[in-house]
Amino acid sequence: MKAVQVKGPRELVIVDIDKPHIQTPQDVLIKIKRVGICGSDMHIYHGTNPLASLPRVIGHEVAGEVVGVGEAVTSVHVGDHVVVEPIRYCEDCYACRKGRPNVCNSLSVFGVHEEGGMREWVVLPEKQVHVVDANLSWDEMVMAEPYTIGAQAVWRGQVEKADKVLIQGAGPVGICVLKMAKLQGAEVMITDLSDERLSYAKEEGADVIVNVGQRDVHEAVAEWTDDEGANVVIDAVCLLQTFELSLEVVSAAGTVVVLGFDEKPAAIPMLPITQKEVTIVGSRLQTNQFPRVIKLLNQGKLRHNGLVTHRFPLDKAKEAFTFVEEHPEQVRKALIVFD
Repeated sequence: MKAVQVKGPRELVIVDIDKPHIQTPQDVLIKIKRVGICGSDMHIYHGTNPLASLPRVIGHEVAGEVVGVGEAVTSVHVGDHVVVEPIRYCEDCYACRKGRPNVCNSLSVFGVHEEGGMREWVVLPEKQVHVVDANLSWDEMVMAEPYTIGAQAVWRGQVEKADKVLIQGAGPVGICVLKMAKLQGAEVMITDLSDERLSYAKEEGADVIVNVGQRDVHEAVAEWTDDEGANVVIDAVCLLQTFELSLEVVSAAGTVVVLGFDEKPAAIPMLPITQKEVTIVGSRLQTNQFPRVIKLLNQGKLRHNGLVTHRFPLDKAKEAFTFVEEHPEQVRKALIVFD
């Protein structure tokens, strides 16, 4: 079968590998239909993802059809349309015992630490496979994993109805956070440098949009909140300056959610943290967010509404990554199509 493999930095190839087969009673064999290209896939392609080992078959935003199941599988059946939960964990370490398997000591992420979903067939344990309404299009279905990232950030920020939430970054992750925050009933300001991205965020429910190249964020937040500050700041950009800004504009008793990282150390004064009793939390992958996201998809409360902008066939995967790299202003979410 064919698979998309990153052999080394900027070396992406289509390779022929063995088709997997069901080996344990808990296995599920899936024919892949769609795989999303994520920012972390681009980092692996660039050779800048410190968590990935190469060569690697990439891809963790996956939707497909079940074509075989092990004898002990009960929740999934042949013909089901499914999405993949891309994490394996031990269930025994402190993080797992605390209900946080996304940061398990032995965490293995599909497409990062182990071979991923950008291939024609995959076999995964039943617990990593979630059934979705077959009436949904594959393009809608494959967005489940990105939505769980947004759901996790909103959960980590404990976003509630009427909270004022500032999201830094209106890229695909920021939009997923926006969708989930609005479903919680929050008011949302979103910032970016791109007017096109901000305009789309406004269409998707953002209450206030701010182009940071044209307006001071401190002033915008102060005006929006009557000088109180944003109750929750979710940083989907994660540069030093955006992290530092988060602490400056968050309200007393507020929460800052960090969705990524910069390897350089940030200069954060301690006084605002103590004075405002700010909570600072990280957000990585997701913790039990798939059932809720799938329910919202099935109910029609989550739709990509133009978040998916580009589709490429499997044999054009190299061109897809080049296009995403060279035209970031045009791409919200690009998919590899396996039909």
